[in-house]
Amino acid sequence: MENRTARLTVLIDPEKKKLFEEICAQQDLTPSQVMRRLIRQYLLDNAGDRELPKWLTAGVSRGVKEGR
Repeated sequence: MENRTARLTVLIDPEKKKLFEEICAQQDLTPSQVMRRLIRQYLLDNAGDRELPKWLTAGVSRGVKEGR
């Protein structure tokens, strides 16, 4: 797993932010947890032929979209 963190600032409409935060809270997740999941899945789905680090691919079959 990653050892360091970096900040990513995302600008979105305030109404979308509020709804996103409400839905995250209903699922007992933080918005950061959800964004990390989304980014991880995006990397897996769009990396093409790139060799990805083991911590990113552990337990995941590339090309298979989880939950879809």
